[in-house]
Amino acid sequence: MKPPNLSHRHFHLRPPVTETISTPSITMLKFNTWPNTTPTVTLFNLKCLTSPQPSPSPSPSSVHFDSTPFLFQVSYLINNFNFSPESASKLCSTNRLYFKTAQNPDSVINFFRNYGFSNSQLCDIITRSPWLLSCSLSKRVLPKFEFLLSKGASNSDIVNLVSKNSRVLAPSLENHIVPTYELLYRFLQSDKEVIAYAIHTPDLLTHRLVPGNITMLVQNGVSDSNIRRILRIRSRSMDARDMGGLVQELTDLGFNPSKYVFAVALIAKTSVPKTRWKEKVDAFKNWGWSDEDVIEAFKKQPYCMLTSIEKINLVMDFWVNQLGWDAMALAKQPNVLCFSFEKRIIPRASVMQFLLMNGLRNKNVSLTSPFVPPEKVFRDRFIKRFENESSYLLNLYEEKLKLAYTGDENCVS
Repeated sequence: MKPPNLSHRHFHLRPPVTETISTPSITMLKFNTWPNTTPTVTLFNLKCLTSPQPSPSPSPSSVHFDSTPFLFQVSYLINNFNFSPESASKLCSTNRLYFKTAQNPDSVINFFRNYGFSNSQLCDIITRSPWLLSCSLSKRVLPKFEFLLSKGASNSDIVNLVSKNSRVLAPSLENHIVPTYELLYRFLQSDKEVIAYAIHTPDLLTHRLVPGNITMLVQNGVSDSNIRRILRIRSRSMDARDMGGLVQELTDLGFNPSKYVFAVALIAKTSVPKTRWKEKVDAFKNWGWSDEDVIEAFKKQPYCMLTSIEKINLVMDFWVNQLGWDAMALAKQPNVLCFSFEKRIIPRASVMQFLLMNGLRNKNVSLTSPFVPPEKVFRDRFIKRFENESSYLLNLYEEKLKLAYTGDENCVS
């Protein structure tokens, strides 16, 4: 007898290795998983019942899928990508995959494999972008690959880019990817750099906010060098949701969009969520700073707000409780917070503490200035110049440095 039309029937999918499920019009749906083989779905013994039978009430725990339109697609995903029946069915129904034969999806898989994509990469890509199995390669994918190749990208570059974010294949080439690429090229001035940063931050080429945010920065007087700096240091800043508000906030604080420090401030504001920002402000206030002190410190060195709360408390505790120094000194020179605690703060503090205790340095001069200069300048100014004590100071300083680097080696090992 000819199989009935199943277009409006429901059946249950469950994960056991072998399970038989009955419905009013399907005698059995069987899942087989053979050792060392790909799972397959076999539909067999279809026939119409000679008389109507009441359908059993579904169990509340049963998983229902209107999967009749997707029988072939579910089987295809299981056989080619080792999907479980449930995940294959969910993917098909959620994304409405309607390919009826294996011709198009096979072409898609072969196309990607020819470019060097591995099976695991393909599985991840199809999971995130199942529409690719039904797409027209010649219209949706090939032109984008050809564009990237024309800009000097290698096959491995394309594999890395698409594997990290398959959404790069979704936007229009003409209306989004090409204009965004050309905009990035204006600032990075190198195809190699644009491709490298696109791989590092795939949203750079795909996020709808990137071109508008870059254009808005230009219109607000942010210099090309600053935009280039932001792209190189933290390109993810370019997809900020409220870029206009952030620029206005920074200019209200007195930051000049054409100056280097503006770029650093914008990176800080786009890197730290508002709730975390407030927590960092509170951490500083716990050590005696006011809200105004935090703002002034941020204006002097925006990177201080990228310091973790753990490090803020670590430095402050050492500075105040172990050295007995004033926490407000760090508000005036917040650069210190950005230095390595083990490799710079502790070794130099040991030298300065000795000089202060022995009357070799005026207690009224800046406590923080010795932490700023480069290594050679520090040694010349605060170790070698004290001829009688230089040998002791050098041993003290290098002992602290050795401890810091020994700690690094222990962590690596």
